Amino acid sequence: MRVSATLSLGLLSFVLVAVGHPGSHDEHDVLARREFLAHAKRSIADCADRIEARGIEARAISRRAMLADTLRSRRGLPGRRALSKRDFASVLATEHESNRTDLTSTSQGVDVFTGDLACVLQPEVTIGPYWVSAELVRTDLRDGEEGIPYFSEYQIIDVTTCEPIPNVYVDTWHANSTGVYGGIVAGGNGDITDESNINATHGRGLALTDADGVAYFETIFPGHYTGRTPHIHVFFDQALISAVEENSPYAENTQTLTLNSEDGIMGEEAAAMDPVVQYVWLGEQPSDGILGWITIGIDPTADYVTSAAATWTENGGVTNPNAGGGGPGGPPGGPGGPPPPHTTRA
Repeated sequence: MRVSATLSLGLLSFVLVAVGHPGSHDEHDVLARREFLAHAKRSIADCADRIEARGIEARAISRRAMLADTLRSRRGLPGRRALSKRDFASVLATEHESNRTDLTSTSQGVDVFTGDLACVLQPEVTIGPYWVSAELVRTDLRDGEEGIPYFSEYQIIDVTTCEPIPNVYVDTWHANSTGVYGGIVAGGNGDITDESNINATHGRGLALTDADGVAYFETIFPGHYTGRTPHIHVFFDQALISAVEENSPYAENTQTLTLNSEDGIMGEEAAAMDPVVQYVWLGEQPSDGILGWITIGIDPTADYVTSAAATWTENGGVTNPNAGGGGPGGPPGGPGGPPPPHTTRA
C-alpha cells in the first residue's frame, strides 16, 4: 500500500509494504527500519488522546457501524448475532493470534468499531517487487476474481498534527485467492508463461481519502503465497486467515502457507506497533464477507522516489525492463530474486 497526494505530499509506504511481497528483503536498510519503528511507537502514543478529544474516534465508530449495516443490507444478510473484535490490549500473542471477544447484537458501536491509531506509515525502505505505477482510480478491485468478499477502510492521520488527511490517494495491491498478483509476469508469481497477467488489474487500485481521511475498497481476502503470511501490507489474525483458507478457491492453493508466527517481518512490526486489521464478520459464515479497518499515521513532510515493476497504461501493462526477477529467494536483481532496491531522497 502506498499513499500520495495530488500536490505536495510525497510518496510513502507502510513499513509492511517494504517487505510485503515475494523475495527476501531483510537485507534492505534493516537498521533504518528499526530506528523508524522506535519513533513510530512514540508518534502513536502522542496522537492517541488528541484523536479521542477531537471527536475523530467517535465519528469513526459511527461510520464503521453504518458501513457494516449498509453492507449487510446490500448482501441480503440479517443482523449479526455475534460480532468479533480484536483485543488491542495485547497486540499479538506469541503465535501472533489475537484474543477474540464475542459481543451480542445489543453491544454498542463503541464496543465493536473502535480503532486506535495503531500503525504508522514509513517512508519507503523498498517498495517490493510487485508495485505497479499509474494504477486505476477505483474502489472495487475484484475484477471478477473468486474469493471471500473483503471490505476495507483505511483512515489516514497526520502524526505531526494528529488530524485526518483528506484528498490523498491510497494505493493498494494484493494477491488473489490463490496467491497471484495481477499486473506482473515473474517467477514466483503464478504461471510465468502466462504473459496475459501483465494486463490483469485485480487487487489493485487507488482511492482518494474523504474529509475524515478515509479511503474505502471492496475486494476479496488475499490468498497466501510461499514465504509470507497473507496480507495487504497490513496483517490479519491467524484465526481469520484459517477460517478463510478452509473455503474454495483458497483451499485449492498449492503454495506453502506461512503462518503469522513464521513471518519475521510481521513479528518485527508487531513488537513496535499493531499492524493487524480490526474486523467483523458480516454474517454467520466467511462467504458472507468481512469488514476490516485500521487507522494509520503518516508524516506528510517525507518525500521519496520509487521504482515500479510495471506501469499501467491505456493499452495495458508495460513491464519495467530494469525491475528484475521478483520471485522468492535469490539476491536482489538476480535470477529468481526481487529487483534491486529503488533510490530514495530525503
